[in-house]
Amino acid sequence: MSRFLAGLVFLLLGALCTAAEVFPGPGLTPVGAEQAGNAAGTIPSWTGGLTAPPDSYVAGYHETNPFPGDAPLFQINASNAQQYAQQLSPGQLALLARYPDTWYMNVYKTRRTASFPDFVYQAISENAASARVLMEGSGGVEGTRVSSPFPQPSSGVEVVWNHNLRFRGLRVNRMEGSAALTRAGRYSLVVSLQDWGFPYGLPEPIPFTERYPNVLLAVKSKVLAPSLLSGDGTLVFETINQTDDPRKVWLYPRSLRRVLRAPLFAYQIPAGNSDGLRTVDDFGLYNGAPDRYEWQLLGKRELYIPYNAYNLHGPRVGPDDIVRTGHINPEHARYELHRVWVVEGQLKSDARHIYSRRVFFVDEDSWQIAVADSYNMDGELWRVNEAHALNYYTVPVLWSTLEVYHDLIAGRVLINGLDNQYRPYEFRVRSDVREFSPNALIYYLR
Repeated sequence: MSRFLAGLVFLLLGALCTAAEVFPGPGLTPVGAEQAGNAAGTIPSWTGGLTAPPDSYVAGYHETNPFPGDAPLFQINASNAQQYAQQLSPGQLALLARYPDTWYMNVYKTRRTASFPDFVYQAISENAASARVLMEGSGGVEGTRVSSPFPQPSSGVEVVWNHNLRFRGLRVNRMEGSAALTRAGRYSLVVSLQDWGFPYGLPEPIPFTERYPNVLLAVKSKVLAPSLLSGDGTLVFETINQTDDPRKVWLYPRSLRRVLRAPLFAYQIPAGNSDGLRTVDDFGLYNGAPDRYEWQLLGKRELYIPYNAYNLHGPRVGPDDIVRTGHINPEHARYELHRVWVVEGQLKSDARHIYSRRVFFVDEDSWQIAVADSYNMDGELWRVNEAHALNYYTVPVLWSTLEVYHDLIAGRVLINGLDNQYRPYEFRVRSDVREFSPNALIYYLR
């Protein structure tokens, strides 16, 4: 595992961003979404997505809003929520009811901005002919590369894998601010530096991927603030088939001054620095092996989901502008009507988890889970998680800028992605042999 992406200069993404004439089926986009808009005209057709920066963008800075003239079309709040109930998840409705005086959803014109490099579209087309879900043990997928394996899914678990394996770039360096709010709205910002590598996303095989074809991604992180946590670090190797080769995690607690292997860091375990407000497999709204649930594909529906969240992105706003008691500042959030795949997971009778049921609403244009409703063991709606996504148009790739985890019962919220006052995501094209190993983690933490 330590020979990660050794000494290789990758192909520049910008040279691979022309739109591909690769479609998995009639009337579908290259990722498998419906190309046409809806009958009402409230969802437009997909015409290639956003593939170039607006004139306002300055290289090296946060992405600027390509739609500065857009104003909210209308607002959904507690008083009119039932009017829009067919386009809201149960969790979204519950969130409006939980905070009737402070939470609302500003709805904007739908803009289908999701786009990806040409080689991603080509890989998805090839995946459609070769990918297969492996159900043994923890599960996995074979016959797939670069991005989502199933552009025309026939089962719920295929949609889950489309989300887990979606393209997010090749190498990403980013800052992350995280705030776990008390019921009174108090918080301390935890700031960490993260370095992501995605060997699975490479357009062409390299010696590392030929030797370790099961590695999906590697990420190392170190906490920068507050001082009580500063110096703690983590290294994760995420695999595709977790039956043959489970996830590998190493922790570096500053107090112990040594790297420790974490034997189980998945599923329902409370995530670090989250104050118990999200599980490890809540990250990204879902990650990891899907084997503890029976997944059912419930079809598609139209839903108001967070999208084109440029108002939450960049230095124009800071944590104090975004954070509110129980939720984020609704004035900065943008909701649009999009088609989503709906997937329900029921906990298996012989499996353990704190969620008895999970329902995912997955954006058809990117395979990113946009909204996740989670239920406790009594069948009560417990948590509502949302990914506020945007198109990082210099790559291009659609990925979240902010992830919000609402605990309806406790009246608390966890907000990940408060990086506005720090440098933007840096999408890189280089890697090195020394950068992803337990020994390298110690060097990274200096």
